[in-house]
Order: sequence, then structure tokens, then C-alpha cells
Amino acid sequence: MRRTAVLGLTGALIAGTVVAAAPQTAVAGGAGHGHHVNAEDVGVRVAAARAARAGIDWAACPADWGIAAPVQCGWVTVPVDYAKPYGRTIRIAVDRVGNTGTAAERQGALIYNPGGPGGSGMRFPLRVTAKNPIWTATAKAYDFVGFDPRGVGHSAPISCVDPQEFVKAPKADPVPDSEADKRAQRKLAAEYAEGCKERTGAAMLSQMTTPNTARDLDVVRAALGERKLNYLGVSYGTYLGAVYATLFPGHVRRMVVDSVVNPARDQIWYQNNLDQDVAFQGRWDDWKAWVAKYDSVYHIGSTPAKVQAQWERLRATAKAHPIGGLVGPNELLGLFQTAPYYDSSWATVAGVWSQYLAGNTQALVDATAPDLSDTAGNAAAENGNAVYTAVECTDAKWPRDWRTWDRDNTRLHAKYPFLTWANAWLNLPCATWGVPQKNPVEVRTGHGLPRVMIVQSTRDAATPYPGAVELHQRFKGSLMITEKGAGSHGVTGLVNPCINDRVTGYFVNGSLDRHDVTCAPHAAPVPATS
Repeated sequence: MRRTAVLGLTGALIAGTVVAAAPQTAVAGGAGHGHHVNAEDVGVRVAAARAARAGIDWAACPADWGIAAPVQCGWVTVPVDYAKPYGRTIRIAVDRVGNTGTAAERQGALIYNPGGPGGSGMRFPLRVTAKNPIWTATAKAYDFVGFDPRGVGHSAPISCVDPQEFVKAPKADPVPDSEADKRAQRKLAAEYAEGCKERTGAAMLSQMTTPNTARDLDVVRAALGERKLNYLGVSYGTYLGAVYATLFPGHVRRMVVDSVVNPARDQIWYQNNLDQDVAFQGRWDDWKAWVAKYDSVYHIGSTPAKVQAQWERLRATAKAHPIGGLVGPNELLGLFQTAPYYDSSWATVAGVWSQYLAGNTQALVDATAPDLSDTAGNAAAENGNAVYTAVECTDAKWPRDWRTWDRDNTRLHAKYPFLTWANAWLNLPCATWGVPQKNPVEVRTGHGLPRVMIVQSTRDAATPYPGAVELHQRFKGSLMITEKGAGSHGVTGLVNPCINDRVTGYFVNGSLDRHDVTCAPHAAPVPATS
């Protein structure tokens, strides 16, 4: 799951990208996926059959998408509301690069989702064109297919606030000093929720759910001409995969889920976010120990306690007088939280901090402050946050009583202060959400579901380890690969032969170990100057 700063400001109503279609007509038939047949089951069958007939008109990607040949782009039309498959529609943007092997070696399309909610998978084919060695063998067997989920990027993008307002800085310190601070944040969250409804429209907002994105995925599968889905999902993409496998178990051929969201219904999404606060604190502590180990390089502190003291000093400085007039505690967190997320950020964040302590204030400002001239980037950031909020708030019931939020986050902040209040304010729009909130899917094994591969590091901050254990228990016969002692979010893209070889073997040959596997951690980062 992705975390970004939230700004709750109500914007003006904007025109959507929803297309009117033919009137609704009755459709007979059932979903046949081993669960109760409802209108959405019928609707997705109608939409998939329609997409299979239409196919995808592949062409060069638009120049401003930044995706060069030989990658091709196209569109798949899906209903806004699957209960009304002949009603209003949107177009899902997809791209692909063909398999690099022979026609005889080709095993179909491999579809990818990077997480979020709100992440775009459109850069996935570039793993082939950039000749990423981890994926060379898999690329011989599969077309690599990416897509923008509904509401994201080029797929009928939604919005909750003017993007330039969204990125303006400095924002308030997420850690409240008083009840007045909490009231101000509550007001911002309520305004943000209202802005989502006004700018996106209730008709679209109410359909921004994981089950609908899973249905879109099945329509994309059909449009590709694939009988069954090969899928790689990371972070939130694991939950999307889990819901897809529950709704369409007989449509799964091979599936790898990496860094797993806990799919239990009572975890989606409020409890998942509380658990995340605890895990982030643990990984923050790991990073502080690493920074202290390389004090000869960074000169931040020779013990984790000294690094923590420097962090608190930096926060206090930025709170009293925003650095460069733009960087307060909220903006600092936007940079520093990337270290608990990804090992690849450890040296980068430590390097920026080290430069600041050496007197280079501009390095910190450049790394954290918004660039108001980057209107495209700011629009993408706002869109990503809007989709994150829309999907999580619409997927499930959230506490409506502020006292619940206040109690839980006050308690957690006492022991796990790094992310707790920032995470609370990010999600608080869900407390006043303006469209009906659904009940999460009961993720489970269905008839025809093959063995799924689950990959997880034990110290992942964004998707804590118990989530992978939960999914492993729910998907009968699944194989769990544990990277013990590691914590980078997203494991399959890192160099660790114990994991890479098994992922490749599964996708290429269908091979899976008979029993769960524990791998040693990938190599820890080493400063370039050490």
C-alpha cells in the first residue's frame, strides 16, 4: 500500500471521462465462479464477451505518455457499474510488448499491477525493453502487459482537489499539539472527502472498488484473447490479485503476489492501516541502525539513539521555521518515509540528510519541496492520492465516530510515533465518505484455482508479514516464500537468486516447491562512498 501526504480542499466540479452507452437490457446467465450469482457477475460476463469480440487495436503509444516503441498501447472498454453492463462506460488504457522468444515459447500475456491503490502498471513492459536481467527468461515466454486501473492515469482519471493546491507547502505538522490541531485536520479531511464527490461525481466514485477493478482485469484478459490470466501483483496489487482469484478462480493460470495486503475482511482497510503504523516504526528503527553503522560516511549519529535525536531536532527546526520556506515536518516525512519502504532509498535519504547537516540546505529543499512548475507531475500525484482514497474508502466500512480514530491513534502514537498521525489524517476522509461503503470480498479458494506463489519479507513496513500468512492460509495449496530478515517493500524486483529463480521457474515452467521456502535476505545497501 502506498502512502502520500493528504490535502483536503474542496475543488470545483470538473467534467468526467464517462461515456454514455446504450440503454440497459436484461441479460440471462450466471457467473459460474462458485459463488452467489449477482448482477455484477452477469455484467462482467457481458463485458468480457464484448471485449473478446472487439479485441484491442494496438498502436504506437501517444507521444506524451513517454512509452516508446516497440511497446504498443490500446484501450479496453468496461462498464462504470457492472450491474449495468449496457450503461455508461469508461476506457482502460493498456500497453504491451510481445514475448522475446519464439512463437512456440510464448505462453500468453503476463499482466502486472504495482500497487497503490492508484499505481499505474504502464511501465511494466519497459522491464523487457530495458533488458532487466531478472525478467529475461520470463519475457521469452510472455507478452508483458501493463494497465492503468480505473480512475488512474489515462483510464478516466479521477480527482479530489486542484493538483496545484494539493502539492502546496508547507502543510501542517501531522503530529497534533492540541485539540485545535486535531479539529483543523478533521476539517481538512472532511473537505477532501467532499471534494472527491464533487470533482469525481457520485456515480463514478461509488464504483471505485477493488472488486470492480478485478472485473476490469477480467475484461482486459478477454480483450487480450487470453483464456486464463497470468498475473504479478505487488503491494495493493496482491489484494487486487486475491480478489480476482476469489471472483474468477477458474480464470487464473499462474499468479505471483509479492508483499501482501492482509485480505481478512476485518482488516480491510482500517485495521490494516493501524498495523502498518507499528511495522513502519520497526523498519524505521532498522534504517536508523544502518545510518549509525555508516556514521563515518554520513556523520548523522553513531548510534540509533543519536540518529533519532537528530531526526527530532530536524523536525523541530522545520516546524519552527520551514526550511527554505517550504519544508515542514509533513514534507520531511514525505522523503524520510521512503527509507522504511525501500532499501534502495536508504543511501539516498541519508545522503540528503548528511548534506543538510553539512550546510547544504538546498539539497533537502530540492528533495522534499513541491515543484509548482511540474503541472503534469502534480496532476499525477493528486490523481494517485485520489484513487488511493476512493478505493480504500469505498471498499469497506470505516469508523464514523471520531472518538474511535482519536483513541486508536493516540494509543499507537505513544509507542510508534514515526507514521501514526500522518497515516490517520491520510485516511480520515473515509470517516465522512460521501458514497455508500461496501463490504469487502471474503477472499478464499474457489473451484479451479491453481497453486499461487506468495512472496514476502519478514520486516516489510507497508504490508506487514502476517498479511502474507493470512493469504497463505486462505489459498489452499499456495507456496509461501519468505525472505527472512529483510524488509524492502516489493521483493520480486530485487536481486535475490533464491527468490528470482523460483519466480522464473514458476512463470516459465509452472514449477513450485512442494513445501514453503525461507530465503536469506538480499544484500543490504552499502553507501557508494564507503
